[in-house]
Amino acid sequence: MLRPKAVEVSVQPDYKLLITFNNNEKRVFDVTPYLEFQPYNELKNTVIFNTVKPAGLSIEWIHGQDICPDDLYYNSVLI
Repeated sequence: MLRPKAVEVSVQPDYKLLITFNNNEKRVFDVTPYLEFQPYNELKNTVIFNTVKPAGLSIEWIHGQDICPDDLYYNSVLI
């Protein structure tokens, strides 16, 4: 089975993302654990954090930060 593709993403409070996948699942992903590491610490700036968009199988921000598609899907919470 192929991993689902992120097709929509919206910013939620507390550095969380609501992601809709192409299998119609909606999942919440917490970015907080990434924020202490380069290059993700720049995402503490909410203006930059809010630039997130779907990209390929995953998501990315304006300066190229992304999340591994496996992490994005398997480490998010189904709602």
